[in-house]
Amino acid sequence: MTPRVDAHIVDAHFEDLLTELAASFVHVDPDALDAQIIEALQRIVLFLGIDRSTIGRFDDAQGQLMATHSWAVPGVEPLPSPLRIADFPNLTKRLHVGEQIVLERIDALPADHATDLASLRVAGLKSMAAFPLTAREQTLGWVSFGKVRAERDWPEPLIRRLRLIAGVFANALARRQQDDDLRRALVENERLRHRLESENAVWREEVLHAHEHEAVVGESRVLRQVAQQIDQVARTDSTVLLLGETGTGKDLIATTLHSQSLRAQRPLVRVNCAALPASLMESELFGHERGAFTGAVARRPGRFELADGGTIVLDEIGELPPELQAKLLRVLQSGEFERLGSSETRRTDTRVIAATNRDLHVMIEQGRFRADLYYRIGVFPIRVPPLRERREDIPLLATFFIDKLRPKLGRKSLRLTDQAVAQLVEYDWPGNVRELENIIERSMIVSPGPELIIDGIGLGAAARVRGPSTRHGQGIAVTKTASLTLAEVERTHIEAVCGQCGWRINGKGNAADRLGLNPNTLRSKMKKLGVKRPPRADSAATIQPA
Repeated sequence: MTPRVDAHIVDAHFEDLLTELAASFVHVDPDALDAQIIEALQRIVLFLGIDRSTIGRFDDAQGQLMATHSWAVPGVEPLPSPLRIADFPNLTKRLHVGEQIVLERIDALPADHATDLASLRVAGLKSMAAFPLTAREQTLGWVSFGKVRAERDWPEPLIRRLRLIAGVFANALARRQQDDDLRRALVENERLRHRLESENAVWREEVLHAHEHEAVVGESRVLRQVAQQIDQVARTDSTVLLLGETGTGKDLIATTLHSQSLRAQRPLVRVNCAALPASLMESELFGHERGAFTGAVARRPGRFELADGGTIVLDEIGELPPELQAKLLRVLQSGEFERLGSSETRRTDTRVIAATNRDLHVMIEQGRFRADLYYRIGVFPIRVPPLRERREDIPLLATFFIDKLRPKLGRKSLRLTDQAVAQLVEYDWPGNVRELENIIERSMIVSPGPELIIDGIGLGAAARVRGPSTRHGQGIAVTKTASLTLAEVERTHIEAVCGQCGWRINGKGNAADRLGLNPNTLRSKMKKLGVKRPPRADSAATIQPA
């Protein structure tokens, strides 16, 4: 056994060392704390003439003792890490409850500590002192001082000072833990702030959208069938596919499905797959990291992240590029995706409602739409009927739009006459409910008296498609002799409306508003249908739409 060192350790040199160690941790940067702890352990080992000192923590979940900081003299191996708690059951328990362990000879352990004794011998220890690191009534870990080459004594004055050193380490680690907790909280707060801002933007869009469509209007048999289907599927998480022509109200049905679902208190996020370029579609759906592409100056969550816990509506899903169809299929199957420019897999719990006016079966046969994706989104298809299949709803819809538009147009009263109703019911409405609303608004503007005079039915496209027309007053009743395709009808109608608006897509009196479309959607349709502005009289060049 080594000579006693009482006289050595109680002198002013140890007091100076203790003071210096305590002061060194007062203003240490959290990022420099680990290096500062290692330096302190080295000074203590050399000052006391011991072989090794180690700081560790308890990993109860994994059943391990993890050495986080250690320093040993040359020729002595560091304490192995991790160690199994099961190999030191009694010593671990004692440290956990705040008890110190001082062993001048490890063989002095009581008989019921046989497992601990065997493990200490494997670790090469002959003598040791270990103290719990306790701060704010929480045990953060332990610090040990050991001899592996000889036994030694641990006099009481030394034990008192080692307890003080343990307190210095415990407070430093507690401050670092507090700083780490604060950093994580700030990061989480920032993440939640960005998400809240994004969700608020989505909610504002949805509130505006909801005010545009307050209710599903109609009492026809086919509409009651749709209402029955909504009741059947709304409160489930099943994917819904809305099928129907442009302007039939698929977006309104999607809103109704969400409002009646168990996710009604979470966001309803809409994505128009036809309004976005293919190059931006992946970023819009799944988000991107900073620097993922030119112009990506900040990290941005995608629509699936914003819709987490809620519903996402993929409008015009038939326009989704093939390369994104596979990624959408993965989200539907597993709820997993990666942001553009990131390899981190994220998860989302989002209900999907898809909508299209295309025949997906034909697109599958043509190789333009994945069959496996169709089976995923087509779990519960709902066909939204065109207006011509529910003509009995037209008077109700017309009255609804008159009441809705009256404040906007400053009309106190306006009566829907039988003649006006007859004109509306006779027409086949290729633009469906959206076209009806536009015609009602136009008619309200041009009607000078208390009775609504229908104006604008069949202008350009519809008049040419339907053949000869018979005028009733200032309105038009159109015969039904059409034989053109829906694409031809759309192209002709868009050309006619654009011509009336001077080919203005944006701005006052623009064609997009008249057609009830987003300007980007209208441009996309014009490009797809081959609609171009005719050359001016003074120029042979064809001018593309603005």
